[in-house]
Amino acid sequence: MVGLHKRLAMVVGMLVAVAACNNAKPSSRAGTTPDAAATDTAAAPPTVPAAAAPATPAASARARIVFLGDSLTAGYGLARHQSVPALIQARLDREGLDYEVVNAGVSGDTSAGGLSRLEWSLDGMVRVLVVELGGNDGLRGLPVAAMKDNLDAIIRRAKARGITVLLTGMEAPPNYGQAYTVEFRTAFLDLAKAHGVAFVPFYLEGVAGNPELNIADGIHPNPDGARIVEQTIWRALQPLLAADHGPGGGGR
Repeated sequence: MVGLHKRLAMVVGMLVAVAACNNAKPSSRAGTTPDAAATDTAAAPPTVPAAAAPATPAASARARIVFLGDSLTAGYGLARHQSVPALIQARLDREGLDYEVVNAGVSGDTSAGGLSRLEWSLDGMVRVLVVELGGNDGLRGLPVAAMKDNLDAIIRRAKARGITVLLTGMEAPPNYGQAYTVEFRTAFLDLAKAHGVAFVPFYLEGVAGNPELNIADGIHPNPDGARIVEQTIWRALQPLLAADHGPGGGGR
């Protein structure tokens, strides 16, 4: 986990990129398939048009791992197979673990948006829910208490169904003041402790702020950056799968 000053430097860079995105529409690059929705910017609307939302997962008899998140999960600026959920699916297949990964990422989504679509996101035999939300709450300076309540509800509802939860943290831009950034960061840790769920303190660990690991907007990982995030998530996810012996589970 990087130090506080380095983290703040990272999010300062992210904030500058956000400002740039407000003045220029992102363009598609050869070999990539950007998400149809807006990127995660402070000017992005709180709600995402229905057309931008992922399709409801079809019924499946396989045990599922659902990634509930925003554009970082959706894989903005990447080909479908380069997104973090797709990379996790490829690793599972290589290791002979019979899980189906569902990418329930929507660009521009806040914690409130994730909560609003939780029920249909959990269709099927879901064994693990990876929660990657809150980044847009922080970029927009939304109340931390509201974000925390939304994430709390997501975790509670998932656990009530017997679903294992992996929570990932995010950093808020420092322009809202130190009190906000500390409260924001602490909210994720408090939730992980309160619910006893697996926790990745910073989803973009080792990637944020590095131009070589992000696409032109400076916010979203490029293919190399996505592979680093996939490794970070896998280190936390793999023990959960090893312990998964529930009905239909693909754990060993």
